[in-house]
Amino acid sequence: MANIVEAKTRAEFEDFLNKSGSRLTVVHFQASWAPQCAQMNEVVAELAKQHANATFVKLEAEAVPEVSEKYAIASVPTFVLFKSGAQVDRLDGAHAPELTKKVQRLVGSGSEPEAAPLDLNDRLKKLINAAPCMLFMKGSAQEPRCGFSRQIVALLRERNVSFSTFDILSDEEVRQGLKTYSNWPTYPQLYSKGELVGGLDIVKEMFESGELDDVLPKAPTLEQRLKELINRSPVMLFMKGSKEEVRCGMSRQIVEIMNATGVDYDTFDILGDEEVRQGLKTYSNWPTYPQLYVKGDLIGGLDIVKELEESGELQEKLEQGS
Repeated sequence: MANIVEAKTRAEFEDFLNKSGSRLTVVHFQASWAPQCAQMNEVVAELAKQHANATFVKLEAEAVPEVSEKYAIASVPTFVLFKSGAQVDRLDGAHAPELTKKVQRLVGSGSEPEAAPLDLNDRLKKLINAAPCMLFMKGSAQEPRCGFSRQIVALLRERNVSFSTFDILSDEEVRQGLKTYSNWPTYPQLYSKGELVGGLDIVKEMFESGELDDVLPKAPTLEQRLKELINRSPVMLFMKGSKEEVRCGMSRQIVEIMNATGVDYDTFDILGDEEVRQGLKTYSNWPTYPQLYVKGDLIGGLDIVKELEESGELQEKLEQGS
């Protein structure tokens, strides 16, 4: 459908906003692994049919973190509504009736609706609490755009701190408002659990004294990440693509077998994370994909799953995890 599109990068997202003009644009921040997002996509499809003069954008929240951080996306699904490139409303959670009301109210006949943006202080609170550790800086962790920001990112990475960032150059309202809100006139600014830690000088002092480790959350090790992913669902399939968009023949075969069992399962696309793709081979001592896990234990790859299906054992093993 022409008025439902998918943004896979920040540039695509901004392009859709720029081209939408005064049309209502509804952005669905989603995750492919979340069933509530799939349910809300059905709602969006119906709304798109009813409102051809609105644009509906799907965006994988974890795949485009710079956009998710900018709009303080703390959970999925979240819907952010725009007109003329400006945010006019938002909805956190899978609330179909409420989303329908908001779209109907805002789509109008082309005239500007009364804007309902978040109060600036509410926006700042949401941004500060968007992650346990938030760094407000110039640029991003991947591309710092000033020396101070580059130094603080290097310090946090050296201490293996888990942190998210917000580019204050992308939002002048946040850039000026946060100075007043935090009573801190310069950037970068680092927050932990919603509380201001300080700027570069403070972080340097804490780094040298050893205090930084006690205040800021550590990034999970690869082993911890793999354990969390394997146990994210009772039945987990690591594959190329997803069960909705399979990206190799062996993955397609195992998905067909899994779907035929009727057992609920989750998937992880190893093409989207090279660290997981390589690390899981060593962790599981299994060199190929797909890999199927039940209650955290490796079942095997396609050949093993085929053998279990033929012997009649597969259904029983999968149901042990459901």
